[in-house]
Order: sequence, then structure tokens, then C-alpha cells
Amino acid sequence: MEDRLYQTEAIDAVFGEWNRGIQKTLLVMVTGGGKTIVFAKITEGCVREGERVLILAHRGELLDQAADKMKKATGLGCAVEKAENSCLESWYRVVVGSVQTLMRESRLKQFPPDFFDKIIVDEAHHCLSDSYQRILNYFNKAKVLGVTATPDRGDMRNLGQYFETLAYEYTLPRAIKEGYLCPIKAQTIPLKLDLSGVSQQAGDFKSSDLGNALDPYLYQIAEEMAKCCMDRKTVVFLPLIKTSQKFRDILNSKGFSAAEVNGNSDDREKVLKDFEDGKYNVLCNSMLLTEGWDCPSVDCIVVLRPTKIRSLYVQMVGRGTRLFDGKDYLLLLDFLWHTERHELCHPAHLICESQEVAEIMTKNIEEAGCPIDIQEAEVKATEDAVAAREEALAKQLQEMKNRKRKLVDPLQFEMSIQAEDLVGYVPAFGWELGPPTEKQIQTLEKLGIFPDQIESAGKAAKLLDRLDKRRNEGLTTPKQIRFLEGRGFEHVGTWQFEAAKKLIDRIAANGWRVPHDISPHEYKPE
Repeated sequence: MEDRLYQTEAIDAVFGEWNRGIQKTLLVMVTGGGKTIVFAKITEGCVREGERVLILAHRGELLDQAADKMKKATGLGCAVEKAENSCLESWYRVVVGSVQTLMRESRLKQFPPDFFDKIIVDEAHHCLSDSYQRILNYFNKAKVLGVTATPDRGDMRNLGQYFETLAYEYTLPRAIKEGYLCPIKAQTIPLKLDLSGVSQQAGDFKSSDLGNALDPYLYQIAEEMAKCCMDRKTVVFLPLIKTSQKFRDILNSKGFSAAEVNGNSDDREKVLKDFEDGKYNVLCNSMLLTEGWDCPSVDCIVVLRPTKIRSLYVQMVGRGTRLFDGKDYLLLLDFLWHTERHELCHPAHLICESQEVAEIMTKNIEEAGCPIDIQEAEVKATEDAVAAREEALAKQLQEMKNRKRKLVDPLQFEMSIQAEDLVGYVPAFGWELGPPTEKQIQTLEKLGIFPDQIESAGKAAKLLDRLDKRRNEGLTTPKQIRFLEGRGFEHVGTWQFEAAKKLIDRIAANGWRVPHDISPHEYKPE
């Protein structure tokens, strides 16, 4: 299997972190990006060095998938540590291990603590649980790679308690842009489903309550689906088995050819194969298919399991993002869940870094009433958010002018260069959370950034990286941005350094006044 460029970059980045002494690093790769292939190739590199590798997963299907991809991608066979199977008598240097098996003290004690040199944790967002930690703490000499498709900023902060660095991240927008995943169009269905009486458990809505809350709306939802996706291959996620089975029957009564699978289904493999082969056009499930199942021909996802957990939401949508012949885009149906707090995941949360932009985008999709490409919607929502911020920033800039500060406010710089990732940055790992170092503060001041509002070392590092990159690309400096935007010119951060320098020279030659033939708000550099 030939590696894609980003997969090679990811492999190099992980070994780079380990080689510089990092014990525990994280790889984030969007569902469908080939993360199993990547960690198979990383494993192959470790085995070449004579090392023994443990691949940890919490479900049998994920273990089988890892072993299968390992064989196909590298030719390496795997020993299995699961139930009655043990790797101790095997000569294989790669072991796929069940968390439920290895977490038992009697099982762990059969191994010396230094038995494994490297541990790879598949679906690493689970690794903070006691069962995983028991295993990782036992083999505490091994270097660890966590692999996940789905951390949101909250998850990242949690994972930052264990992992030291993020080695590499390959995002959904980049995968779509580079043509490795299909575009997504979201459509809001105008049904108001009341969740205000649903209680919460472990930070999300309680499944049993969700099933009851959803029940009165199932017929209406089926009718709306008949308008949108009768000719599509659809996967529906529901909170309970009984709700999933009931909805399957309702869909069949509306003319769909629907099937249902759950954790207790004896014929699960057959149903999944029949769905893949086109015998059914809708597959209902109660959260069974969130991980480890691929059917690239799926071109519609219906999320009837509202959630506040972005990682879960991304997993559900990820079942439909793979490329397939004749598949133009994935249709993602969203619903107007009525809840007391606006914490629910919507299509916007698949790509938005900022909650502010996500809320604007969700509202825009809702008002459109038809399928909207989520990347185009994100651009529009970002523009709307920037316009709102600029209005507020204008007042701040006036205050700054009055104070005659010579340095640029970080928010002004971030907005001028249109850096949404900097505006929405949240520190995750231990070193990022600390205050900026004296050296960072001095360097930022020297480069023209007012450092007092930068609260973390991580944010300071990101700003310094961006300033260095901009210098190499010949873009404007913070001082040029402050000077020209202070005189009414807009988005100077997107200009070339030389264009800004020429304009400043003209203004200087005119007695530090903007020439009469230039209108700052309309001016565009050549």
C-alpha cells in the first residue's frame, strides 16, 4: 500500500517525537484518513528496530481490523492477547491486545513490566479510563502513541493530562479539500424535538430518557426523511435498541427498505453484508456502528441520538465520509433539538474551531432550508463572526490609539491575518497551560505584539510560529498592521510586506497623512 503524503508526514512526526525523548504522544487523524494504516507502518518501523509492540483496543472488531490491516499494509502477523489466547508463547513481535483481558491483574503479572517497547492505543479518547490506565501504568517503560479521529477541545484538554504532545493532526476540512474524503452537505429538518425533560449521565444525555423523548416524533421524522433521502443509502443512529427497531418498522411502512442491527443481533454480519450489497437502503442501529465499521457507499447520515460529546458525533458522521464511485457528497440531516442549554453537537462542530462561529453556522444552515456544503457554510459563518468582532474591535482600537501603544493587540493581529485557529486556541498539554516564558514575552514585544493578554505558553508558541512563517512568506509585520489599520486600512494582515512598506513610505512622504487620492476602507494593494 502506497502512503499518502500526509500519512508519511504523520509517521515521521511520531518517530520525531519519540526520538526527541517524548514518552507519550498523540496522533489525530480524521475517520477515513487511514489511521490504522499509519499506525501499522509505525509498528513496522519499530519491529525493524527489534522492538516489541502492543496494540490496545477495547472491542474485538477493532482488534481484528488492526491485525488485518497490519498484514495487508506491512506483511506482519500479529499475536493475540484476548480471552484464552495468549501471546507469551508466540514469536510474533506485534501483539493486538484486548483491554478487558489485559486489565486483569492476574493477566498483567504474567508479563515483565518491560515486555513491550512501544504501545499503540487505538481510539485513544478512551485511554483515560481506569482499565486502560492500569495497563499503561504497568508497562510504564514503553513509549506510547495514542491514535484517535475525534478529540474536541474538551477531549484534547483531558487527553493532555496523559499525553505530552500532539505529534500530528489531519483534519476533516483538509481531507475533503485534498480529495480524500467526500464533501458534506448539511440540512436542518424543521421539526422541534423537545429534550428539556431528558436527564444527563456521564456528561451526556441519558439514553433511556432520549428513547422516550424521541418516541412521539418517529413518524414525523420518517415522513421528513421520505422527502430528503428516499433514494439514498442511509445510516440512522438511535439511542435505544427498542427505538431503533420501532423506527425500522416505521420506515418500512413509509416505503423504505430498512434493516436494524444491535449488539444482540445474531445475524449482524449478514445484515451488514446485505446492506452493503444494496438489499436494504436504510440501516438503523442503537450506537453499534460508531467505530470500526466501514461502508463507503453510505451517502446519508441521520443522527437521532443527540449528543453533547463531539467525539461521538464525529464518529457517527464518519460512517459516511468515505469516497465511493458516483457519490457526490454526504447528506447529513440535522434536527431542531429543543434543550435548555445550547450544548448539542451540530454539523458545524465537525469543522469549526470556535464555538462562536459554530453557533452562527448552525443558525445559517437552519435558515437555508436546503442542503448546504459545510465548508462553504463555515467560510460564511467565519466572515459573519469576523464582521461582528471587527465592530467590537473598532472601539478597542480607538482606545489603543488614545493610549498610543506601539505594540499590536494579539486579537487585532489574529483577526487581521484571519487566523481562526489562533482566535479559538485552547491550550491542551501540560507545557501549553503554563504562563508564557520571559523569552517568549521579550520576543513577542520585539516583533511588535503586546504580550500582556497572552495567558499561556502554548498561545505564545503558536503566535511566534505564525510570525516566523509570515516572515518567511514575505507578509506584513505586526507594526505595519498596527500603523495602517490605525489609519483605517482593512485586513492589512493579508498583504505582502513590500506592498505595505510602499504605502507607508508614501504616507511618510506626505507628512504622515494618507494621500487624498487613497480611500483607506476601499484600498486594495496591487
